[in-house]
Amino acid sequence: MKIEQIYTGCLAQGAYYIQSGNEAAIIDPLREIKPYLEKAKRNNATIKYIFETHFHADFVSGHLDLAKATGAPIIYGPNANPAFDALIAQDGQEFKLGEVVIRVLHTPGHTMESSCYLLIDENGKETAIFTGDTLFIGDVGRPDLAQKSNLTINDLASYLYDSLHTKIMPLADDIIVYPAHGAGSACGKNMSKETSDTLGNQKKTNYALKAATKEQFIKEVTDGLQPPPFYFPKNVMLNKTGYESVEKVISKGMTPLSPEVIEMLVEDHNAIVLDTRKPQVFKNGFIPQSINIGIDGDFAPWVGTLITDINQAIIIVADEGREEEVVTRLSRVGYDNTLGYLEGGIAAWEKAGKELDHVISISAEEFAQRVKENADIVVKDVRKQSEFEAEHLEIAQNTPLAYINEHMASFDKEKDNYIHCAGGYRSMIACSVLKARGYHNVVDIAGGFGAISKTDIPKTNYVCPSTLKAN
Repeated sequence: MKIEQIYTGCLAQGAYYIQSGNEAAIIDPLREIKPYLEKAKRNNATIKYIFETHFHADFVSGHLDLAKATGAPIIYGPNANPAFDALIAQDGQEFKLGEVVIRVLHTPGHTMESSCYLLIDENGKETAIFTGDTLFIGDVGRPDLAQKSNLTINDLASYLYDSLHTKIMPLADDIIVYPAHGAGSACGKNMSKETSDTLGNQKKTNYALKAATKEQFIKEVTDGLQPPPFYFPKNVMLNKTGYESVEKVISKGMTPLSPEVIEMLVEDHNAIVLDTRKPQVFKNGFIPQSINIGIDGDFAPWVGTLITDINQAIIIVADEGREEEVVTRLSRVGYDNTLGYLEGGIAAWEKAGKELDHVISISAEEFAQRVKENADIVVKDVRKQSEFEAEHLEIAQNTPLAYINEHMASFDKEKDNYIHCAGGYRSMIACSVLKARGYHNVVDIAGGFGAISKTDIPKTNYVCPSTLKAN
């Protein structure tokens, strides 16, 4: 028997390849199916089943394309209602894979169709459980994504408690827990950077599993949840109803575009320019009104948070050779309307005599000197509220990047707005968004709070009044 976790760091997502004999199963595949097909071929295996733990909100799954390529059935747990052919399993139903068995455990709560898959080895021993978004390492699935008119967040949290305590907690302590996500995913709030653990250790350390009562569990898992990214409902719909093949999406997105064509697409088709270069490279010269979200950071979550229309036409500026990576990573979260990329990169734009914009970026030391010279300086901290509350500059106002579109009016139109985050990634995103909206009086503080904290500017962990009423 072979179990392989295929972890994609940029999405903090774990897919799984299980093989026994010459038969294989895939759990929660990503949209690009080629790696699964190649792995099965190398191992002389046939993909027999495609298991989905639920309708994913944070990425587009590869279940449909994988089923077309292999003929394997797509399997969901009870309550699933896809718009395509799938096997809707019963609670407790078992599937034979070579010499092992995979048993369905229906675990509603994160969503009503959420199910876990219990792996029973050749000797009949329960060995591993693939928990999807029901149980993470250090956390459990958020119960607010599947709310409906007849289901409140507390209802779903109650279901989740029952699922955990009747289906998972009674299992043996030595069973290995393999979740669908780790730290960095928006599907939970307290996930560990570890991507697997024994169930026994989770019983001891996971705050949600240690709750003494259902009431305490509901309170703890519903407290402090941030609003999900805008793309979540759209991804659920794509996973339920279907989508264009990723090969077609990548083919369209890999169209090379000249500066003149880009100008036309921006003007006539309302396309936005998404510049994925490093922040400190972007600042030196970029296409006016383009948005910087660096490919080497939390790319997909920030695209999904700030580009609220999943059908938005997008033009890419990328480092040479990374264009396909950008298109692929956009497609993983359902942003399929990539029209192409700037051929030749920003150098081609400049060579064509086109205008470039810039962002002023200063060091933390220079910023500290300006604070000494001007007591009335405007400082915007775009970190999350929890980061701000832990420690911040006394003179800073907190406007988290996730809410920048809704709180644009809070930025000063006359004075310079000094922008910082933790390390410089989010502050440059904020500066680019502000410049695209006509706020050209922005100054980025390079190195963010990490660099600022080494200066003598007064700091506090007292919760100063935020520019937001709630976040």
